[in-house]
Amino acid sequence: MELGIGMFGDNHYDEDGKPQAPGQRLQELIEEIKLMDEVGLDFFGIGEHHRPDYAVSAPEIILAAAATVTKKIKLGSAVSVLSSSDPVKLYQSFATIDLLTNGRAELVAGRGSFIESFPLFGYNLQDYDELFEEKLELLLKINNENPINWKGKFRPALKDQEVWPRAMNDHLNMWVAVGGTPESVLRAGRHGLPVIFAIIGGNPVQFKQLFDYYRKVYDHYGHDKEKLQVGVHMHALFGDNSQQIADEYYPIYSSQMDRVGGSRGWPPYQRRQYDVGRSDKGHLLIGDASEAIDKILQMQELFGLTRFSAHMDVGGPSHKSLVKSIEIFGTKIAPKVREALKNG
Repeated sequence: MELGIGMFGDNHYDEDGKPQAPGQRLQELIEEIKLMDEVGLDFFGIGEHHRPDYAVSAPEIILAAAATVTKKIKLGSAVSVLSSSDPVKLYQSFATIDLLTNGRAELVAGRGSFIESFPLFGYNLQDYDELFEEKLELLLKINNENPINWKGKFRPALKDQEVWPRAMNDHLNMWVAVGGTPESVLRAGRHGLPVIFAIIGGNPVQFKQLFDYYRKVYDHYGHDKEKLQVGVHMHALFGDNSQQIADEYYPIYSSQMDRVGGSRGWPPYQRRQYDVGRSDKGHLLIGDASEAIDKILQMQELFGLTRFSAHMDVGGPSHKSLVKSIEIFGTKIAPKVREALKNG
């Protein structure tokens, strides 16, 4: 099972509610990715957002910068909002990163959890599902064919059009990220694409039926069982003392939940939600190495994972806290998980 980290580039907020300068956050982010590579983590993913609480709107630029300071770690998006992107340009950008990294790039496509990119790039939110379906079809076609002949509803047709550059070995690694909708699972399984589930609320066991559904669809369409890949993405932060890191992180985490929830009509985030999330049956990995090891192994046993992603910067914890968390993940958690799986 691959072990890695996802981030959105959340800006840190000071006591007066003022976000840090985006440039500072981006520079810290590159340092953090370099550290992930040094401690031996398998992959890193960065999200796309168009809001003031996030510093990253173009994952491919961050990944290109990270390519220059890393040697082994896979570098991908988490996610690229495909519905409001151009598949041709998206492929070209990630193929370029793949060449820069000697085949370490990954494009993780998703519909995204925010809608700001739709009006920003001139798309109608009412076309939400159709846009994703059509653009995913085109993206996959570009990855498998060159030149391209294609015609759709939302962009000009392509006739004998070549797309350059091509990824290493003329194949770009692609995943699909899904929330909790069966339709998204069906789409990923039908295409035979690796899938990563965002488990960011409730009891993870509730997702078991979606994993089972994905495998059923994947088998139905005759895809190679040896190539099946499934992962989860869960909010995480690690420290030496479980209660201390939980107490320090709660105000930061809850503030971000309230910033997001304020635009969605959510009630204020409560400490009880946080504590339940940190429990054995919860969706949060916020604590010490021992707790994290147990929960990651629990997720692997429950879902048969090939990938676990610790989403580590929700709300913008300090650079110092993130560096500590990355070090613990890479030097204490990952080796024990790998050892347990090898011996199990």
